[in-house]
Amino acid sequence: MNEGGLATTKGGLGSGLVGVQINQSRRLPDFLQSVNLKYVKLGYHYLISNLLTLCFIPLIAVVSMEVSQMNLDDLLQLWVNLQYNLVSIIICSAILVFGLTVYIMSRPRTVYLVDYSCYRPPDPLKAPYGRFMEHSRLTGDFDESSLEFQRKILERSGLGEETYVPKAMHNIPPTPSMAAAREEAEEVMFGALDILFRNTNVNPKDIGILVVNCSLFNPTPSLSAMIVNKYKLRGNIRSFNLGGMGCSAGVIAVDLAKDMLQVHRNTYAVVVSTENITQNWYFGNKKSMLIPNCLFRVGGSAVLLSNKSKDRKRAKYKLVHVVRTHRGADDKAFRCVYQEQDDTGKTGVSLSKDLMAIAGGALKTNITTLGPLVLPISEQLLFFTTLLVKKLFNASVKPYIPDFKLAFDHFCIHAGGRAVIDELEKNLQLLPIHVEASRMTLHRFGNTSSSSIWYGLAYIEAKGRMRKRNRVWQIAFGSGFKCNSAVWEALRNVKPSSNGPWEDCIDNYPVKIST
Repeated sequence: MNEGGLATTKGGLGSGLVGVQINQSRRLPDFLQSVNLKYVKLGYHYLISNLLTLCFIPLIAVVSMEVSQMNLDDLLQLWVNLQYNLVSIIICSAILVFGLTVYIMSRPRTVYLVDYSCYRPPDPLKAPYGRFMEHSRLTGDFDESSLEFQRKILERSGLGEETYVPKAMHNIPPTPSMAAAREEAEEVMFGALDILFRNTNVNPKDIGILVVNCSLFNPTPSLSAMIVNKYKLRGNIRSFNLGGMGCSAGVIAVDLAKDMLQVHRNTYAVVVSTENITQNWYFGNKKSMLIPNCLFRVGGSAVLLSNKSKDRKRAKYKLVHVVRTHRGADDKAFRCVYQEQDDTGKTGVSLSKDLMAIAGGALKTNITTLGPLVLPISEQLLFFTTLLVKKLFNASVKPYIPDFKLAFDHFCIHAGGRAVIDELEKNLQLLPIHVEASRMTLHRFGNTSSSSIWYGLAYIEAKGRMRKRNRVWQIAFGSGFKCNSAVWEALRNVKPSSNGPWEDCIDNYPVKIST
């Protein structure tokens, strides 16, 4: 909620604020009005960094075509000529070996997503509106104004009646404690991992890299150490525990695992994304701090990544791009979602009035950088031409906003709040079906923080929509302020794995959400 202590509330909290306080001044900026040229250059820099590979491919193709057209007499004549040009042979061979060596050494290893799982809590943890409001009233911590505010948030949030809150919050009064928080973390993480290991038949001792992200709950020993202890992972495992990085930390964790897989050969990486609610419920009456109580719900995911070439046959996806944007150097962005105490000393998260403008700026930066990597050349030329005309001639020409539907088949937007999904649908000119997975994830599971993009992906699979070579764009926001994207390509027609989060309810969706 926050950057270093309450990360998930920050990332998803901004989304939630938009979902409950629909105000023109707080909507995402219109991307048609301004695009920063330096981020376009950054995207093209990423593209040019692969220029060596792009140059070798046509060269190899031309040489192959020429060789295929030669007959036996041509080959004999070539051999005779080469016998009298030993120096040329040596130089050409050296150049060829050098070029191939540089290509092989510089080529990044492909990262495969073998499978993933999402935790589905037991039914007794469901928190329908009526029970939620009744429990909030019975705690005695909230005045009438705060209770009414929470009721309005729930009505406008886009959440359904079957989301989950932790066991400690079902007690009257609630019983948040370190033991209860550990219990929540164990149930979520181990529940997701048990399903993952069972579906993939991977021995936990074969895991070489472990990355866990959870913003709010960072005990000692760490959450990653809890997993190592539970599954008796090997002693030389590279384990990481990311805290306080918001709802976009799931993409950050994948990026870290990807980098580690470039260094360590022939191994598996597991990424666990979750959030802990038990010890982070706000019991005060400052309205902006009440929003996380109404939006955040129990959830978590576990992802198995591999750099083993043999895993391509069974993998669901391969990782194509990760683009990360961090606006923390700007003071307003850094403080737009800020953990602090209210006037009575109760800790919560304060939301800046600039939150949505900052979120929009981060998104604009991210997609402007991502565009050159994924868009067709035709879209890039239109985009770049109109941008140059505007920059060079100061013309009153609106920049051409590329059609990202030409680059991606599916969209997994962080299900942090209803209005953020609305605004992304509008600004990226998406169709209702493109945001259906995110809306239904928010409705069924609520804001599960960094794991919400995996619930969204599971929805698309459960609907049978994922086809071979389809591209998926996962995009998430986080405190700090951050906007991160991951792009995956399906390696086959993907079917949902067993024990998926939508297994018992996918036929009930999509549902109509009242405005």
